[in-house]
Amino acid sequence: AETDSLSPVVSDVLDPTDLECSLCMRLFYEPVTTPCGHTFCLQCLERCLDHNPKCPLCKEELSEYLVQRQYCKTVLMENLISKYLPSELMERQKIQQEEMAELSNLNKNVPIFVCTMAFPTVPCPLHIFEPCYRLMIRRCIETGTNCFGMCLGDNLKGFADYGCLLEIRDVKFFSDGRSVVDTIGRRRFKVIQHKERDGYNTADIEYLEDVKLAREEGWSRYRELPEAVITQRCVCVSMCQKERIEGHFGPMPEKDSELQACPNGPSWCWWLLAVLPLEGRAQLPFLALTSLKDRLSGIRKVLLFMAQSKHR
Repeated sequence: AETDSLSPVVSDVLDPTDLECSLCMRLFYEPVTTPCGHTFCLQCLERCLDHNPKCPLCKEELSEYLVQRQYCKTVLMENLISKYLPSELMERQKIQQEEMAELSNLNKNVPIFVCTMAFPTVPCPLHIFEPCYRLMIRRCIETGTNCFGMCLGDNLKGFADYGCLLEIRDVKFFSDGRSVVDTIGRRRFKVIQHKERDGYNTADIEYLEDVKLAREEGWSRYRELPEAVITQRCVCVSMCQKERIEGHFGPMPEKDSELQACPNGPSWCWWLLAVLPLEGRAQLPFLALTSLKDRLSGIRKVLLFMAQSKHR
């Protein structure tokens, strides 16, 4: 009752600018207070900590706070905003929802990690240390998509025209802001437009799938190809350290009972491409192929060449 009687008085003296984040200059959204007593929007604080593990205002060390990631919302601040600034809060929530919806689109402005080759169904562990990629990974988690694209770098365009969508399975954070991200390949894509957002690359993309061959088109003639490739796969593995390969890429998948069951073709095909000692530029064309027989033929030629080189 006492609080209710004070409400009109508080409403008269409370200005929305009194509850603004000092980093984004907008009404607090998901306010959190640091151990040193300073309050910021959660996302604003995290972006600052991407660059420096210190409080943006007093520069107190926040390394342990950063590794624990136990951000506790400042309930009193949230209650004040909710009770005395309801219309301003609704507008702030609307802006936040629009931003999240835009970041959730996996066809337009898809975040692109420019680094290495990635393949469907194949694990791809990553070490994240650059501030722009820390932000990118966090956004993927916040939106709930848990996905981003992986492309090779390109001197002219910034990144290649073909890539693979990766799904985040787990993230381990460290006190200096670095993280190790466990991802796995999902879908192949072609880049329609190269873009950029907040320091990292993005792209408008379209997804690729294998074109299925009907039996009357001569598919039966290519059924012996996977058998030949599987027979030769031991050549590749024997030339490498098996434990290191399986530690990074996992064990080789079993042979598929139906070659054309998946839009990306057999999983063992991509695993083999990942472990073959080929440069990224040599692997990239395989990602773009939508013909399984062409992909199998290409892999077979590589393995035959490696077998011949081994016996010289």
